[in-house]
Amino acid sequence: MQVSHLTVSHKKDLRPLIEDLSFVLQKGDRCAIIGEEGNGKSTLLKLIACPEEAERYVEYTGQIHTGGAVLGYLRQELTEGEKAMPVYAYFTESPGYEAFSMGELAELARAVSLEMGLLFDDRPVGSLSGGEKVKLQLMRVMMARPDILLLDEPSGDLDLEALRWLEGFILSCGLPVLYVSHDEMLLEKTANMVIHLELVRRKTLPRATVQRVGYREYVERRLRSLTHQEQMARDEKAQFEAQQKRLRELKDKVNRTMDSLSRSEAPHTGKMLKRKMHAITSMGKRFEREQENMTQMPDVEEAIAMHFPPCGYPEGKRVEFVLPELKTPSGELLAQNIRLVLSGPEKVCIVGKNGAGKTTLMREMWETLKDRKDIRVAYMPQNYFDLLPQEQTPVEFLAREGSRAEESEIRSFLGSVKYTPEEMDHGISELSGGQKGKLLFISMIRSGAQLLLLDEPTRNFSPLSGPVIRQMLRSFTGGIVSVSHDRRFIAEVAEKVYRLTDKGLTLDDKEKLVR
Repeated sequence: MQVSHLTVSHKKDLRPLIEDLSFVLQKGDRCAIIGEEGNGKSTLLKLIACPEEAERYVEYTGQIHTGGAVLGYLRQELTEGEKAMPVYAYFTESPGYEAFSMGELAELARAVSLEMGLLFDDRPVGSLSGGEKVKLQLMRVMMARPDILLLDEPSGDLDLEALRWLEGFILSCGLPVLYVSHDEMLLEKTANMVIHLELVRRKTLPRATVQRVGYREYVERRLRSLTHQEQMARDEKAQFEAQQKRLRELKDKVNRTMDSLSRSEAPHTGKMLKRKMHAITSMGKRFEREQENMTQMPDVEEAIAMHFPPCGYPEGKRVEFVLPELKTPSGELLAQNIRLVLSGPEKVCIVGKNGAGKTTLMREMWETLKDRKDIRVAYMPQNYFDLLPQEQTPVEFLAREGSRAEESEIRSFLGSVKYTPEEMDHGISELSGGQKGKLLFISMIRSGAQLLLLDEPTRNFSPLSGPVIRQMLRSFTGGIVSVSHDRRFIAEVAEKVYRLTDKGLTLDDKEKLVR
């Protein structure tokens, strides 16, 4: 597959997304597309796999040559219609189903680590766990006998066991893979090629970098290159400023000498001083011409800037949460005898298989703790719209007083996390997942929260923003209870890890989980 000189922009506001991107995907390539939220990663996959869908909201120039290859496209999200379908209907109506024998179907199910019995289940697809949905989608994709796989965030809803399975699948499937993922460890273990989509100069200038190296090597090369460029730019700037200072001193000296000349000295000495001043002026012009070719400071899409101020967590405070039974909204029992005790500002993470009830548990904790008077609690749900009103703008959502001073403060805060002025006044429903996540973090920071309940806090942030989020939460002076399958997050933020099973919460081996 070959993409040549691809340039993409939004139809609505003509905002550029991608400019002059060219790359070739070959046999054996496992190419990761990385970049900040809203930079066009999913749009690129959609343009390749389903151009008619992408053309509803973007326009593009350039060429996409697939050479007749069959593309297997795994979307970031199922449609509402697909979620409502019984599993057996979703599966048996797949293109290519009739061409498979039961033996071939069983072999394919093993390849994607899916229980054969699930394929003929009558439950709605939307009721399956995150891992089951991804594997079912992948099974349906593979039934088309694709030549190339295009995977949009396949790791988003997977538990730790399913993430390890996905790593193995990408490495062993034998097909070229072009994929988007926010999971740094998955990228490090699988990618051997990187496409980095950036929007620099306040999201007005797209830039695309393509390198045939692994993800970790790409990040390290990029950091070394930026550090070297920045140092050269600083050195050359310091040298230029020293030259300018020396020129000013020479000019001042010449001017003082000319002012002090007597009449008898003026004709001869004056001519010499004028020639010297001319030489100094010529030197200055030469330095200015050289300045145009000086190394520039790196023009990069900077990481977000957020941090929690000291929250004043009550000294010696213990927070206890007890729940005899954890049930689904329909009344199905998920777990019993749940007890979690936080001694001081601890940072704990809850893991467990998809469908174990982790999100339900976080919601129950929020409902139980949110009205406590002895400690300020904030919540980041997995589904952001549980707390974010879709019709409001980010500024309206964050406002409490409605004063001009407050609005100015909010806009400055939003700008620091790379919101454009246009995004500040867009409806929240129009924002990317990452921008919504930033909005909830800002809300928590402004609330002065002392205990954070976070359900998959890094799931919508790019792998390049991940280190900033982890550092922010690691340095938070309050307590954190989180659900996460992000192994970097678990390794760097969590002090304790608990596993949720049907019998409750049990302490788990953190070191073993993050290997």
